[in-house]
Amino acid sequence: VYKRQMADIPEAGAVVDAENLPPIVINAQYIKDLSFEAPSAPGIFQVMQQKAPDINVSVNVDSNMIENNVYEIVLTIAAHATVDEETAFLLELEYAGVFTLNCETEHIHPMAYIECPRLLFPFARAILANTTREGGFPPLMLGTVDFVAMFQREMENRATEAEGENAVSEEVSADT
Repeated sequence: VYKRQMADIPEAGAVVDAENLPPIVINAQYIKDLSFEAPSAPGIFQVMQQKAPDINVSVNVDSNMIENNVYEIVLTIAAHATVDEETAFLLELEYAGVFTLNCETEHIHPMAYIECPRLLFPFARAILANTTREGGFPPLMLGTVDFVAMFQREMENRATEAEGENAVSEEVSADT
């Protein structure tokens, strides 16, 4: 665990040596998009007193390069709660941050898809809990998300797709 001392944090306007830059700088955090719908309210509240909802949650991470080593990281979380076939609520959140990544090129993807969303997640989780509570439902309390496993799955999927593309192009070139 890396701990920074107050003496390690440069003052505003100070010249900082490139070697001493922190690996991640959070420049901004914000709600990019937030949507909440309760199409079956108020009747669903009575139904939910008898039966707990099934909640399907999906998490996605995207990145957009803004400039040289500055990236917008967007954490998208969607939740769909149903009781039997009836929708209790739909919730979609895009929570974003602008990060400066001061690391070697080979570490950009892991930083952008693991460390940055890990920093954003607690704020997004609080927004989701507050939104569902304000919508008349119990707060949606998400557990932790394994961003490392998500990143590894994505890298495996890309490798598999690349192998498939190579096989297709090899077959095409063999036929011509």
